[in-house]
Amino acid sequence: MLLLGYDIGSSSVKASLMDAESGNLVGSAYHPKNEMPIVSVAAGFAEQDPEAWFKSLTEATLELMNKTAVKPDSIKAIGISYQMHGLVVVDKNLRWLRPSIIWCDSRAVPIGDKAFHEIGSGRCLSTLLNSPGNFTASKLKWVKDHEPALYEKIYKIMLPGDFIAMKLSGEVLTTPSGLSEGIMWDFNRNSISDMVIEHFGFHRDLIPTITPNFSYQGILSAEAASLLGLEKGIPITYRAGDQPNNAFSLNVLNPGEVAATAGTSGVVYGVSDVVSYDPESRVNTFAHVNHTPEANRLGVLLCVNGTGILNSWLRKHLGEAAAGYVRMNELADMVAVGSDGLVVLPFGNGAERMLSNKDLGCTFDGLDFNRHSTGHLIRAAHEGIAFSFKYGMEIMNQMGITPQVIRAGDSNMFMSPIFRQTLANISGNKIELYNTDGSQGAARAAGLGAGIYRCTDEAFNGLKVVLAVEPQLHEHDLVREVYQKWKKALIRKMKGIENQCD
Repeated sequence: MLLLGYDIGSSSVKASLMDAESGNLVGSAYHPKNEMPIVSVAAGFAEQDPEAWFKSLTEATLELMNKTAVKPDSIKAIGISYQMHGLVVVDKNLRWLRPSIIWCDSRAVPIGDKAFHEIGSGRCLSTLLNSPGNFTASKLKWVKDHEPALYEKIYKIMLPGDFIAMKLSGEVLTTPSGLSEGIMWDFNRNSISDMVIEHFGFHRDLIPTITPNFSYQGILSAEAASLLGLEKGIPITYRAGDQPNNAFSLNVLNPGEVAATAGTSGVVYGVSDVVSYDPESRVNTFAHVNHTPEANRLGVLLCVNGTGILNSWLRKHLGEAAAGYVRMNELADMVAVGSDGLVVLPFGNGAERMLSNKDLGCTFDGLDFNRHSTGHLIRAAHEGIAFSFKYGMEIMNQMGITPQVIRAGDSNMFMSPIFRQTLANISGNKIELYNTDGSQGAARAAGLGAGIYRCTDEAFNGLKVVLAVEPQLHEHDLVREVYQKWKKALIRKMKGIENQCD
């Protein structure tokens, strides 16, 4: 009995098959082999073609089925993880009307800020647990204001995972956690936020039918099954945003547990049973996958947009000396802690929520042409990414999220020894890396949603720690000194941006 999980990222789509009984990975595939393009037609804009996601899903599925040679009728459930906060709009024929405005697009920042002021910070934070910010509802308002003719054609709005589920099943559904990540969920009433809908002037019927994360989400249509080489009728039994799903993948479901990722963007995600929020909305509180009206399970999310995308940018532009990530890690390891005074602020991927939605751009501070080499650039970048995590975690600490252990998958930036050791040293937390990823987590969750697993313990058979990284006490003072220098460079940069605005 097999479970199929998809992870719809902004870089690629990954598909994994899991053996339901053993919890072992049967096989995985991803597409495209190079990162999917993000189109930026103006400063701060970031868009993708939703059909490109489904095309990549199709290619990944066909490759996976070919590699594993499993029988299509052995797959009993499908789960979907997806990039959060995006906006997809479709007409009555379920055809998309414009490219998706994705998570790192910052065009809606002024709209969200204006709504926060006009609705009132107290009302927003007490019911939404967030500012409307640069999230899905504000992005829809941008479409309403700037593309009114197109807006009038909208039949339903969707998050990226809702769109993929629709392509697989023909049904248009969404989830409470999805609506909470779009800042359209009232936590007091446990329903769609009439306050947001009315303030922005949306029609309530734009919102799809709501279904729980672990539940029937439609069945694979004959048309989709033919494209994918699968059997029609496979139930879709789970969907969630990539960060709640990453936490689930790592069995982070209870208060006090913390998960992290460091792909294109970086995230630290802590679970709490206490309704809390950051007054400045620099970190955000959403409904976790197992949140219910009877038992609060809230995900407190720190997001750093400029993480793996900085490492990818370096790989592309540093030339043959740093042709691949393994070689980059080797070059960085030749440089001492602190990168000989070079400081990197990794904020070059749109407005950063934890910096009050400021778009600082990426900064290399203190670069000396006579001292600094390729290795210095890489090490300073990896240290800077770790320091950005620490900066955000200090905000999370104020909300009661004080981890002892950070769980992560053995992938992306966590494969960098410099990054993971720097993060352990500066945070003081042990880091545990597991043999899982988002697509595997979505497959396990599909088993829960389908009732194949009776409890979460059964769902996590086969989940193992593959590497544990302890803080190195002998480096603590030196790393802290370097972090304070990094933080001073950040403060200078932020003040410079504020002065430009004045």
